[in-house]
Amino acid sequence: MRRVAIVGSTGSIGRRALDVVRWHRDKFEVVALAAARSVEVLASQVVEFRPKVVALRDAEKAKLLEQLMLGADTRVLSGGEGIREVAAAEGADVVIVAPSGISGVQPAWTAAGTGKLVGLANKESLVCLGENILSRARQAGTTIVPVDSEHSAIFQCFGGSLTPPRELDHIELTCSGGPLKDVDGSRLREVSPEEVLRHPTWEMGPKITVDSATLMNKAFEIIEASVLFGVPAERVKVVIHPQSIVHLMVVFKDGSALAQLGWPDMRIPIQYAMSYPDRLESPGKKFGPAIAEKLTFFEPDIERFPCLGFGYEASKLAPSYRTVLVAADEVAVELFLNRRIRFTDIPRLVRRVFEKHQPARVESLEDVIEVAEWAQRVTHEEAQRACPW
Repeated sequence: MRRVAIVGSTGSIGRRALDVVRWHRDKFEVVALAAARSVEVLASQVVEFRPKVVALRDAEKAKLLEQLMLGADTRVLSGGEGIREVAAAEGADVVIVAPSGISGVQPAWTAAGTGKLVGLANKESLVCLGENILSRARQAGTTIVPVDSEHSAIFQCFGGSLTPPRELDHIELTCSGGPLKDVDGSRLREVSPEEVLRHPTWEMGPKITVDSATLMNKAFEIIEASVLFGVPAERVKVVIHPQSIVHLMVVFKDGSALAQLGWPDMRIPIQYAMSYPDRLESPGKKFGPAIAEKLTFFEPDIERFPCLGFGYEASKLAPSYRTVLVAADEVAVELFLNRRIRFTDIPRLVRRVFEKHQPARVESLEDVIEVAEWAQRVTHEEAQRACPW
């Protein structure tokens, strides 16, 4: 029986992690949950799983949570301190760090220092903190297992290791191309948030779905793979694969390749992270080549989706540019979802903030937060100046 803590339990990854617990009630016990503000969803999770501790970032909603828990014997925490306590939950064997964006960097940093098994879904922590978070994990004896489907696939192709084989030539990250891959380029400026959020293969949160449409998600994943596995960014390539069946290909020096395949279901890499190094049975749909549709692959068009190029560019610059990339994109996506800017303004805004940035130190969590706050403020300023509707 493994005891599990989940930071971001009400989001897409967190809810699927709880699905895995439902699949394997004899293997996993939930001891701690945390969320930002979804009080009703979190209350229902507390009633079902009866964790020992629960946290909400919003202090006022934490008070409401206590009223909704129907007598559950659960300690309620709030604010950043409460989130950090769940990320380091006493008695937990496994910590799932599920939130996307800058808000997930702090719990990822906390979890890395616990000596536990950490299922890391927050790619931004690796993008922003780089080797610093891996060094912290090594010093604490923490085992980090990636949850991203692509990086979980790399991990599996490397034999359950973060160390690449000497024979590696390069890595091919696959991506579906997002909901706009077939939209005429002349229409991109006018697409609505609703259109962008209709992802063809994956069910994800709004932020990641927009990043999938701009291919910014792949820019982050290029950096994430480079940091996590110690592979230069120029040896991490991207190929569009609309069916989302092949999650990753590892290409060796002799020209041969290993690929990891499966139906697009995030519960499978989440379960692998939770049970590592073991594999458990899953009621999910099992892959079979005879029933898979035709598999196709295409080169991405960086001129059409310039955000993809930011991943390679940021990898060549001072490390603080990676934090700027994350923070500026986060604000730009929020502005787009709120109909304050157009879809094509997202890369324009990120570029403008990129060009204004001067390299800064990012050796600690505090450094990252300082750079991120600067980038967020400047992105708002540039949006008002350069993207009036």
